Amino acid sequence: MQRTAFGEMTCSIARTLDIAGEPWTPLILRDLFVGIRRFDDLQRDLGISRKVLTQRLNHLLNHGIVERRPYTDKPVRYDYLLTDKGWELCDVLLAITAWGDRWTADEHGPPVILHHTTCRHTAHAIITCSACNEPLRARDVHVTPGPGASPAAVAPSETAA
Repeated sequence: MQRTAFGEMTCSIARTLDIAGEPWTPLILRDLFVGIRRFDDLQRDLGISRKVLTQRLNHLLNHGIVERRPYTDKPVRYDYLLTDKGWELCDVLLAITAWGDRWTADEHGPPVILHHTTCRHTAHAIITCSACNEPLRARDVHVTPGPGASPAAVAPSETAA
């Protein structure tokens, strides 16, 4: 069965899910983020079929999320690297990781610890307001149509109590 195409919807979430919403994609991005760059290493780490990995990598290549660079000529083999666009998408994965650490970690705690290379402290991702730098929470946000909205696409929401 063909999946619904979200890329044509007038919604940034839908358009992002069209690129990164297939279940293997965030896991591939996670592996690229931590430095696994070669096809065979990605396939082995994820336990994904070669066919599905090829499809997902091609999808990410087509959307400019990853690029490939040859590391050998005979046979031609590639490293898969995050582009700037891909690194920024990994910021979303940091937010998902923070949520997962809070709500899905077992009694042993989170499976990985993040270390901020700038200040060298242990860290977790938080989303902050671009204007005041306070934590940005969905409960404290209301939505109004933007310049790219279709005429009736977004009804202004009430500020949550």
